Amino acid sequence: MRTKMKKTNVYSSKVAATLLLTLALCLGMLHGAGLTAARAQSLIADNPKVSNDLESVLVNSPDVTHVQAVIVTPSTPTKSLMSYLTTVSVIVDRKMVNLPMLAVKVPVKQVFDIAARTDVTYISLDRQAKRTGHVSLTTGADAARAMGGATPHDGAGVGIAVMDSGIFTQHLSFNKDGVSRVKASVDFTGEGRTDDPYGHGTHVAGIAAGNGMVSNAAYQGVAPAANLVNLRVLNSQGRGTLSGILSAIDWVLANRTTYNIRVVNMSLGTEALDSYRSDPLCRAARKLVDAGVVVVAAAGNQGKNSSGQKLYGLIHSPGIDPSVITVGATNTFGTDLRNDDVVTTYSSRGPTRGYYTDLLGVKHYDNLIKPDLVAPGNKIVDPQSPSNYLVTNNPALDANVSGSSTKEQMYLSGTSMATPSVAGAVALLLQANPKLTPNMVKMILMYTAQPLAGFNNFDQGAGQLNLEGAMRLAKLVRQDITSLTPVGAPLLTTTTLPVQQSTVANWTFNWGGAVVMDHTFATGVNLITKYQAIYGLGLVLSDGTTVADGVLVSDGVLVSDGVLVSDSIMTSSGVLVSDGTVFMGTGVLIGDGTLLGDGVLVSDGVLVSDGVLVSDNLLRADVYALASRALVEGDSGLSMAVEADTTIDPPAAPASLVVVAVSTTQLDLSWKDMSSDESGFLIERCAGATCTNFAQIAQAAAGATSYSNTGLVKAATYRYRVRAFNAAGNSAYTLIVNGTTKSR
Repeated sequence: MRTKMKKTNVYSSKVAATLLLTLALCLGMLHGAGLTAARAQSLIADNPKVSNDLESVLVNSPDVTHVQAVIVTPSTPTKSLMSYLTTVSVIVDRKMVNLPMLAVKVPVKQVFDIAARTDVTYISLDRQAKRTGHVSLTTGADAARAMGGATPHDGAGVGIAVMDSGIFTQHLSFNKDGVSRVKASVDFTGEGRTDDPYGHGTHVAGIAAGNGMVSNAAYQGVAPAANLVNLRVLNSQGRGTLSGILSAIDWVLANRTTYNIRVVNMSLGTEALDSYRSDPLCRAARKLVDAGVVVVAAAGNQGKNSSGQKLYGLIHSPGIDPSVITVGATNTFGTDLRNDDVVTTYSSRGPTRGYYTDLLGVKHYDNLIKPDLVAPGNKIVDPQSPSNYLVTNNPALDANVSGSSTKEQMYLSGTSMATPSVAGAVALLLQANPKLTPNMVKMILMYTAQPLAGFNNFDQGAGQLNLEGAMRLAKLVRQDITSLTPVGAPLLTTTTLPVQQSTVANWTFNWGGAVVMDHTFATGVNLITKYQAIYGLGLVLSDGTTVADGVLVSDGVLVSDGVLVSDSIMTSSGVLVSDGTVFMGTGVLIGDGTLLGDGVLVSDGVLVSDGVLVSDNLLRADVYALASRALVEGDSGLSMAVEADTTIDPPAAPASLVVVAVSTTQLDLSWKDMSSDESGFLIERCAGATCTNFAQIAQAAAGATSYSNTGLVKAATYRYRVRAFNAAGNSAYTLIVNGTTKSR
């Protein structure tokens, strides 16, 4: 190692009860100001009629105003109770037919009052009873989401732009409360459509942000509540153009604020011939990053030739750009445990081989270390678009999970599948800490990654995605850092270092503790305890190194003391990035453009002992054919477990709501029943021509198509909406319709 130094300097119930009393008396968060001491004392009692997890929400989440809960009654809910719930603005989502229970949305300030009623037996939080998905578990996403407490880190509010072959927006995986989370769809292929006839984009979007509503969450994505922006740049055969992708990037720059686009997923790329300094796609991606948008790109599937020999130097553009998070693929062999994971044979390896030619005709290669990290990407099961090109031509890709096109899943493999896991991870980090810059996000993901034993930095970058560790670190980063924050200032809100170890799927491993830069990697705890100028906008992590007398060292102006820069590319021992055996020296990456030195790499592009370094004039036809095969076949080993979907779908939303004035006190509603399996209809109303505070006023039986609302005020305007429900949940609402009672 060489460096250039810059001279600078669960609580007990009694404790929980005390906390609740403090909140109630001092802040009035649960029941408002003026709460009596006697009432507060009754709240802190160990109330057997309110579940512990619901009490925990009330105590620990003062900003939560409503919760989804289940009310249990001694027998059929009484008319008195139903009337009372309406009075206190409780929305009854579902009344069980054969059980004395109500699924409700209840204001938190009413929970204990409801529990105190004699016709209520118990109130429980409406818990999620879902199986953990393979990708969300093995990446650490499940653990990361749980760190949000009562309001989990699930990506809500964060926009992920998916530049791909389109998204089948009707898939149940993209639904939230009957409304699609795909907030915009734009076509850049010229085909005039935004669905997914090729089949790639829907699968990618599901890995990033699938909601887990199919097969009991077996295929849940990393950020299940994030919003999606569908930018279709690949056509019906999976082909696109550079200009189409650039147009999509241009669109993001113009619309990123409207849709809160913080992440762009590019599970695609073009052949990297130009240096990243001049490559148009890299320059456009850099523009996004400088604007505060994290760009996550696939490394490519060109990691081996037809003889099965390793290939080096075939990272795609824009993955060759140092500002982009470039992702390679791992094979989990279908297990949640991470101790058997390996880098796939097809995952493209560094160094990057874009180049420029000087006036003397000499080619100067970038030779950057890529990818930045790796993530699960082999035989991944996620959403399928109907009748798509990939499944039509490769029927074995159909996972046959469901007979419904809105639930069906398919297999795919490749760095394209690994990339959205990282994009989803970024969405979670930005939800937890919106002030993170793209460079901070990249640093956090690499520093906390798990190095895989037996693979070098060109194979895996800093290691495999570890979202559990990344979330813990991201939540500690200060949110008041500006462009004026000096190098070496504290980066975290605490002086207590996080434990640099994670446990995911019951297996514990160390963080790699390093950040890949350009021709090297940096280590040192100061990377996470002190602010580095390279974390700001307008710079990239690789700006933190410089060449001094032919040796890479850390830049003492942009990087604080204590950051060490490696002089070797390492083959990992699986502990720290800096541990293991030397694969090659970094000096061969920063020369005059030819990889010479130490008898390891020779000028004709052959890597003697390990594989082949692809030179710019190599015929690559067989490599591209193998990349296509990798998408369909993947590497050997088991896939994710396939679980058939046996759930009941929520009913279709009723349509054509009409409101007619009958008298000065009555309005009649009618609608069209669009479903055959509803248990009934929920009618909601609010008063006023523009009101939004809807409350449930009635429940109609299954098959009903009308309701008479009586007892109204003369010449008054009311707004109505209707939804259907069954055992699986609620439909979307009808359109809101206004009605005004007669004046005489």
